[in-house]
Amino acid sequence: MTLQIFNTLSREKEVFTPLEDGKVKMYVCGPTVYNYIHIGNARPIIVFDTVRRYLTYRGFDVNFVSNFTDVDDKLIRAAHELELTVPEVAERFIGAYFDDVHQLNVRDANVHPRVTQDMDDIIAFIKALIEKGYAYESAGDVYFRTKEFKDYGKLSQQPLAELQHGIRVEANDRKEDQLDFTLWKAAKPGEISWESPWGAGRPGWHIECSAMARKYLGDTIDIHAGGQDLIFPHHEDEIAQSEALTGKTFAKYWMHNGYMNIDGEKMSKSLGNFITLHEVLEQHNANVVRFFMLSVHYRRPISYSEALLQDAENGLDRLRTAYQNVDHRLQVAEEDYTGTPEEDDWLEQLTELKTQFEDEMDDDFNTANAISVFYELAKRANIYLTNEQISITVLREFLGMMTLFADVLGFKLAVEASESGLSDEDIEALIEERIQARNERNFARSDEIRDMLKEKQIILEDTAQGTRWKRG
Repeated sequence: MTLQIFNTLSREKEVFTPLEDGKVKMYVCGPTVYNYIHIGNARPIIVFDTVRRYLTYRGFDVNFVSNFTDVDDKLIRAAHELELTVPEVAERFIGAYFDDVHQLNVRDANVHPRVTQDMDDIIAFIKALIEKGYAYESAGDVYFRTKEFKDYGKLSQQPLAELQHGIRVEANDRKEDQLDFTLWKAAKPGEISWESPWGAGRPGWHIECSAMARKYLGDTIDIHAGGQDLIFPHHEDEIAQSEALTGKTFAKYWMHNGYMNIDGEKMSKSLGNFITLHEVLEQHNANVVRFFMLSVHYRRPISYSEALLQDAENGLDRLRTAYQNVDHRLQVAEEDYTGTPEEDDWLEQLTELKTQFEDEMDDDFNTANAISVFYELAKRANIYLTNEQISITVLREFLGMMTLFADVLGFKLAVEASESGLSDEDIEALIEERIQARNERNFARSDEIRDMLKEKQIILEDTAQGTRWKRG
């Protein structure tokens, strides 16, 4: 199957054809770092990390850029409340961002640009828009002439006439037209600011992504992505600024993930259902959170609840258990235990499952259906392990396929030592001690070791091939 992406711009699935053969230029709008990111922010981070992983799996060289907004009104307020400077607030929460998303197995972008580090490029971008007649200075502010860009509204599919009628804007005497949006904000007394041709100030929100995408990826990029809430006005304004300046298409494909709901209601501070990712990760395994986020197609809304997280944990445990069963059987199997009559049939089944997995991911990155294929792979692995005679080749293929699927989706099948506090060597030593205790008929010590491991979520299973264990 050919890879297809649902393009917000056309509202259709389109065959993915990169601008340059074998290469993908991808920009994802990052967070404003005035606090810990919320669980809704985590969704695009996980979704588009998975998109990047699959594109890489498909053989593309992906240049992935995701920015930090490290100066704006929210950071200025946070700096005042925390009695810190704006750069200190940004540094604190950029560090917290990486701490949290690394737990989710999210890979760093090739570049994480920051507004404060790219100020010269932003100012140059605004200056060029003024020179072309698309922007104007007024009392130290700079605004974009929205009506000068004829295609304004094409991403959100809102004609200018409707916007003029329906958009709520505060009257601003400095604007030529109330639909014009801010490119540069004159500094208020005591605010952090930068010198510019229009006086001291700082950029508006929309201009930063246009300038940084152009700097690090060029005039036209393959994929621009973010949350559904960014379609208007943020991404609409990016298109206007960028295409007004260059006269070229800004992004070929626009991708947007659906909203996050909390217990069935849209997450918002006013409803009191605002949850940070940091809080969630203190209560739940990051692997489970990632699995949960991918269990629903990225364009659909997703509801966050404790019950649904528990369902995700149960589902992930099914996959982990199957993986550990295969891994254990492979470790204890004889190296020359191969050539069973059904070997070719099983290998053919595995090839078909790999094709199904790829077909689902090719269909607009349908991770929900790809996980269903993963469940089928685990089911067949468990069936295969009931056979008395097995093939090393088939076992290795099962293990390799599970590892491949998990790597594309970005979660881990092997339970890490940090989850129990015991290393593999510690567990093996305790199992050896338990075996010795049983041989010496010291059943009290044997049971004590089993119970102690159980408390650490280490599950023992006595089999014909010996005692096997897994992390729960």
